[in-house]
Amino acid sequence: MIGALIAASLAACASNPTRASRSDGTTSAHAVEVPPVGGLPDYQLGGAYEPVERVSIVARDRSVEPAPGRYSICYVNGFQTQPDELETWDSDLLLSRDGKALVDPEWPDEVLIDTSTSDKRERVFDTVSPWIRGCAEAGFDAVEFDNFDSFTRSQKALVMEDNAALASSYVELSHRFGLAVGQKNAAEFSRTLHEEVGFDFAVAEECSAFRECDEYTRVYGQAVIDIEYTDNLPRNWDDICEDSETPASVVLRDRDLTVADNPRHTARHC
Repeated sequence: MIGALIAASLAACASNPTRASRSDGTTSAHAVEVPPVGGLPDYQLGGAYEPVERVSIVARDRSVEPAPGRYSICYVNGFQTQPDELETWDSDLLLSRDGKALVDPEWPDEVLIDTSTSDKRERVFDTVSPWIRGCAEAGFDAVEFDNFDSFTRSQKALVMEDNAALASSYVELSHRFGLAVGQKNAAEFSRTLHEEVGFDFAVAEECSAFRECDEYTRVYGQAVIDIEYTDNLPRNWDDICEDSETPASVVLRDRDLTVADNPRHTARHC
């Protein structure tokens, strides 16, 4: 059962208690800290680099180290495969149709993970739980789980409740490791994900472009981080900055999230 897997993972962590205490002296595994209100974010999933001085929130992939001295969010793809990790997954945990893997239309190298039964959810959790532990041991403050909304791309093979059940297990384990947990996108499910699943804050891609920022802020207040992209700006950037519905923690990034020395790199704040 997933509960047993959580207990086993925590027991393993106890033998190597990298995060036995937090910077504020809190030792409770459930005492998590959300990102600083109004903190300027940088979204570095395309590669790690030194953020500009005034940035206080940095998101990076779980495969790299957190940014020293910044509130650090660990990216975990919790509901689809990463492009270079397909072999990590048992084939029966990957959705397929007519013998072909069911992929994300926008990310064709990401296959949807099958969360349709409790047995499969337990096995998925068994794969992901060491990644959560790794985020905590590396020194991240929080974790975001991407692609909760995979069920919307599953050709009705999955339903929201399947993914919510798995997300609840992710959240429980993350909290026990002292990590805050960010809801990634899926604006229309914010209240359920916050109140019933237990997410602590939101990471929203293009909520201004899609005019849905208020769906997050009504639930999470100012604990919302917005990433807008240069190739999909329906308005002038200054107008977005002046819009009262735009979260205070917002960054404009290039779509490929390139590193700072790339000529296509953009990381702009209001």
